[in-house]
Amino acid sequence: ALFASWLARRPATPARSYGFYRAEVLAALSNAAFLVLICIGIFWEAAQRLLAPRPVDAPLMLAIAVAGLGANGAAAWLLTRSALHRHDVNLRSAFLHVVGDLLGSVAAIVAGLIILLTSWTPIDPILSAGIGLLVLRSAWRVLWDSVEVLLEATPAHIAPEQVRAAMLEVPGVRGVHDLHIWTVTSGFVALSGHVEVDETRPWSAVLLDLAQILRDRFGILHVTLQPEQPAALPEAFRGCSLESPEGLRSCLLPLDEVTAAPHRH
Repeated sequence: ALFASWLARRPATPARSYGFYRAEVLAALSNAAFLVLICIGIFWEAAQRLLAPRPVDAPLMLAIAVAGLGANGAAAWLLTRSALHRHDVNLRSAFLHVVGDLLGSVAAIVAGLIILLTSWTPIDPILSAGIGLLVLRSAWRVLWDSVEVLLEATPAHIAPEQVRAAMLEVPGVRGVHDLHIWTVTSGFVALSGHVEVDETRPWSAVLLDLAQILRDRFGILHVTLQPEQPAALPEAFRGCSLESPEGLRSCLLPLDEVTAAPHRH
C-alpha cells in the first residue's frame, strides 16, 4: 500500500498522461482480493475445528493475542486519520487489513479468557468466523469499488442525468451527448462530452460556465468538452454518438465527408 501511494505520486509521462494514479486502485484490488481469500480460509478452518475440536493452550493464546493487539492497535491508530478522511481506496484496503488483524486479536483474547474459565473450546472458531464475516463484508466493498474504478464506471455519488441537466442550464447550450464520467483514482473524477452550442455566446464563455458548474456542484475538476454546431455538421454525422450502435455508425464517415464541413475544436 505504501509503495502504491508513492508510485501514484510520480509525475505523468507522455506515454502515461494520467500518471500512475491507478497504482493505488490496483493495490487496493489486490489487497481486498487477498482479504477475501483469507476470510474463506478462516471459514474453512472454523468449520473443521467445530467438527473436530482440538485442545487449545489458553495461556499461550492470550499472550500472543495481547502482543498482537498492541502492534495492530498502533498500526490502526496511524492509519485511521488518513484512511477515513482522505477517502483513498488504497488506504481503506490497508486500514481494513490492519483492523481485521486487530479484531482477530480481540477475538482471540475473549476466546482465550472463556476457554481458560470454562474450557469451552468451540468459542474460538465461532468468534473467528464472526470476525471473518465482518472483514469479508468490508473487503468485498473495497473490492467492488476498485473494480468499478477500473471499469471506468460513473462514480456512485454522481448521477449522469443530473450532470446533463445542470449543463443544459448554461446559456448557449442546446444539447449534451456522449457524456462520460469516470474516476481516475480516489478523489479524481474526470468528464468528457460533446456540447451542442448556438451562436448566441462565444464558446470560451460557455466553456467557462460549464467548468464552473461541474466543479461547484459535482466536484469534477478534469473536464474535456467538444463544442458542436449541429447546423455546421454533415447530416449523417449529426447523430454521431458512442452511446448506441446507430450513433457509432454515424461517426464512421469517410474522412473527406467529415472534413468538408466547417467544425470547431
